[in-house]
Amino acid sequence: MTRFVYLAIGLIMLMFVATAHANQAKAPSLCTITHPSDKNVKWECHRLRKGETLEKLFGDKWLDVLRFNRIDRRHIYQGIYLKIPNRLDLIKNFTPMPEIYQPAEKEAKFILVDLSEQFLGAYEFGRLVFSVPIATGEGGNCTPGGDFTINAFDPRHHSSLYFVEKTVKKYPMNYALRFFTNSKGVDFWIHGRDLPGYPASHGCIGLYDEEMQKKYYKYPRRPLLEDAKTLYQWVVTPSKDYNGYTILENGPKIRIIGHAPLEGPECDL
Repeated sequence: MTRFVYLAIGLIMLMFVATAHANQAKAPSLCTITHPSDKNVKWECHRLRKGETLEKLFGDKWLDVLRFNRIDRRHIYQGIYLKIPNRLDLIKNFTPMPEIYQPAEKEAKFILVDLSEQFLGAYEFGRLVFSVPIATGEGGNCTPGGDFTINAFDPRHHSSLYFVEKTVKKYPMNYALRFFTNSKGVDFWIHGRDLPGYPASHGCIGLYDEEMQKKYYKYPRRPLLEDAKTLYQWVVTPSKDYNGYTILENGPKIRIIGHAPLEGPECDL
């Protein structure tokens, strides 16, 4: 290679690193993101040091730490501030969602979303069958509260308004479940997306989808977390998993309560 080519490559790498650090600098400390259940677990704020990973620090309990911080593996980087419980055994299979939700006791399937907790619970006749961390609307783009019904699904949906960072690719919304359409005709979905540890969507409800992250961001190398897929399959069963957008008759009811951390005073719905 010529000296000019080496210089060009070096400049591109520096620009990439600078951009990455700029994006990280915009992210709030997760120790400042508060949820009602935080008071039930004693924790300390830890800044991730060079060479530290969740797997090295916590062994097979790394997923519990992720869930407690409502974050995915792609957003774990050197310098990030995380909440680390003093006793990891107290957050095994962590969930702040109630085990029994009486308003859903007559429903075969019911979804409860707690914006304050940034968590979602799936219920069968009022009993919690699984729960997952989420990322909901940020700033003025908040997620609507109230009672809705899942009325459509699409396993490989894409946003018509937003794109993958620094590309012209429409943002993937895998395993999408529609629950609301506003007066402007904008649909709100539950779907797979990034979870940075705080509200970050334009109003949709995002769940773990490492399959998508590997495809578009090349990380993680071995996808493991697939909450979006799990919820999707639970909702659409026994309906057939069609390849495209499908109206869902008599879908599960969904109730959205609370107020998200960092939520703006006004919502653009």
